[in-house]
Amino acid sequence: MERSIAFFDFDGTITRKDTMLELVKFIKGKPEFYKGMALISPWLIAMKLKLVSNHKAKEILLKKFFKDMPLQEFNNYCERFSLNKIPALVRADAWKAIEEHKNSGDEIVVVTASAENWISPWCKVNGLKYIATKLETSEGNITGNLCGLNCNSAEKVNRIKKEFDPAGFKNIYCYGDSGGDKEMLSIASHPFFRVFKG
Repeated sequence: MERSIAFFDFDGTITRKDTMLELVKFIKGKPEFYKGMALISPWLIAMKLKLVSNHKAKEILLKKFFKDMPLQEFNNYCERFSLNKIPALVRADAWKAIEEHKNSGDEIVVVTASAENWISPWCKVNGLKYIATKLETSEGNITGNLCGLNCNSAEKVNRIKKEFDPAGFKNIYCYGDSGGDKEMLSIASHPFFRVFKG
């Protein structure tokens, strides 16, 4: 039997917005979000200029908004956000592609730099597997550091290969929207960059 698998980036591919930023607004409120973003803006500009890594910039943002928050409290917020807010952010064409793969019996995996804390509830309720960034905790609290590498660029492929053998699939579909998906798209027999199959 010929096996097929579809790997989907999440932010900007399945969703219309960056879910980490939307999560901060959801938990902290817009005034605190914009105030905090202004304070860390030099780091975000440095990231855009490739002077600091996405990994470092993400940790700075996480520390600014969530450092020392109890993990259980954070996860409760993430679950509410995931189940109540993410559905409205999902692109219709992305959902159509997911449904087509489901109907074809293909394995479907979300591969994202976003953290599993808010990706997991949405994926589980929709019957999708996921590979996501992990957050470090200490004594039951969020530290703001990542646990391992940010699941982006080459790390997406590394993480995929830890869980799946690409040689075991006749068709590999990959969907992405940014440079961080380039390596993942390179392993696809059917790569889709900012478009979905008809």
